[in-house]
Amino acid sequence: MIAGSYKFIRGLVKKIVFANNFAIIADLIFNGDIQSLPSVVNWLGVLAYSLQIYYDFSGYSDMAIGLGLMMGFNIPENFRHPYISKSIKEFWQRWHISLSTWFKHYLYIPLGGNRKGKFRTYLNLIVVFFITGLWHGASYNFIIWGMIHGVFLILERLNPRLLPRLPAILRHFYVVLVISITWVFFRLASLDQALIYLKNMFSFKATGDYYALLYLNPYFIFLFIVGILLTMPIRSRIVILFKGLNRSPNLLLIAKSTLYIGLFIYSILALSMATHHPFIYFKF
Repeated sequence: MIAGSYKFIRGLVKKIVFANNFAIIADLIFNGDIQSLPSVVNWLGVLAYSLQIYYDFSGYSDMAIGLGLMMGFNIPENFRHPYISKSIKEFWQRWHISLSTWFKHYLYIPLGGNRKGKFRTYLNLIVVFFITGLWHGASYNFIIWGMIHGVFLILERLNPRLLPRLPAILRHFYVVLVISITWVFFRLASLDQALIYLKNMFSFKATGDYYALLYLNPYFIFLFIVGILLTMPIRSRIVILFKGLNRSPNLLLIAKSTLYIGLFIYSILALSMATHHPFIYFKF
């Protein structure tokens, strides 16, 4: 019961405190005149949306898992810090695990998986990620989003020894770059808009509308820093650290419960003052 309550509150904080605030920046940038944006604002928009969609999806999942635990059901984790991945394959082992597992067992394996030769394996991957994109919506952009993931999974299979030879930081940079590009297609409604946005990102244009930067007050900067840190498995390390420093389990339980009660109250207050931001997942 207590573990479920903690899990639910973590999901609530992810959605209300992090995802909703990142949505303010992302919506301001992506819903505006994207042709007038300087490159730094384009990159800020991608960062905001990358964090928004992660905290929105994982927050929704944590709340469901927490409610399940409170009722006696053990629901598997759905997000395992996907942004620390060092390959696209690893990303899909960590991102939306329930969805990727479903497609694996009910589409990829019935198609033959990797049991019928390399060409058939690559074809199966393309089919699976084409349908994964189509599952999110009947839009060219969703299909392109899925196909890019499929293509990079094939490229990683073509030369499986290449990535492990690279330094970990380069492998991580590669994944973040690919995922950032694909989120542009996922977020924007039309292919033309996505291509314009990507062109601005990589043109390193200095002139344009910097209005979105005015929203980067100390609170938003703090949220971005904490939000980036929490995409890494830092919480578990903090818990281990506190357990090592404190020999009193009761005191640790009191401190932890106080923290979670405070986070719950803050989330409710933030929800009462915020504008309406439904879960992104409700669109699908």
